[in-house]
Amino acid sequence: MSDVVIYDQDGAVVTLTLNLPETRNPISDPGMIDALEAAVARINADMTVRAVILTGAGSAFSSGGNVKHMRDRVGMFGGSPASVRNGYRNGIQRIPLALNALEVPAIAAVNGPAIGAGCDLTCMCDIRIASTDATFAESFVKVGIIPGDGGAWLLPRAVGLSRACEMAFTGESIDARTALAWGLVSDVVAPDELLPAARRLAARIAANPPQVLRMTKRLIREGQHMRLDSLLELSASMQAIAHHTKDHEEAVSALLEKREGVFHGE
Repeated sequence: MSDVVIYDQDGAVVTLTLNLPETRNPISDPGMIDALEAAVARINADMTVRAVILTGAGSAFSSGGNVKHMRDRVGMFGGSPASVRNGYRNGIQRIPLALNALEVPAIAAVNGPAIGAGCDLTCMCDIRIASTDATFAESFVKVGIIPGDGGAWLLPRAVGLSRACEMAFTGESIDARTALAWGLVSDVVAPDELLPAARRLAARIAANPPQVLRMTKRLIREGQHMRLDSLLELSASMQAIAHHTKDHEEAVSALLEKREGVFHGE
């Protein structure tokens, strides 16, 4: 795994740390995109992983796109309009597709500013908790561009249409407490409590049957765009699988015996 994303596994929980603190963890460079894709593939293939925490090294969660590269028109921002279009499609847009395919629950532990694509990156996760140092800005208009990484799809689903429009049309940042009031995050904690709080939440998630966790996440994701009847059909099929797992038998036994279940993904 590239050192631009630190991959650390503790039991059933993987912590991914964006590790370009000197440039505030931009996510538009090929190395970062490749590393995030590789991390997702590794997690999906490892059935011992039941939850993921995503955070940033240093003072920022992520500054989003590399503004200096925008200025210099290099990398994914260089060339003709057709080249820029392909740069986005073959570059940063791979991140929302990868995280949408991530099979286990993901928690964004937002340690500092999450700006532009960095704000959208938090929305690609299933749950967000924030340090009091965190800020969020859908700030693309401030640099004269549109949300090119899926933010127009992601942000309204996190905060609702009106709030998403306010954030996107003004480009202004909101603090952690406002993010909590708007439903963008589910908890705000002191900076030194952020990772411990994320780990406690991840442990509560990871205590459950891993196959069922993965199927539940997929149902929630599919439910964002499927018709009810189609989702019910998919749910019935997944439920048939769940009922025939050893973890289901263990969960029922543990409930009836008033003890904690022990699950092995079988």
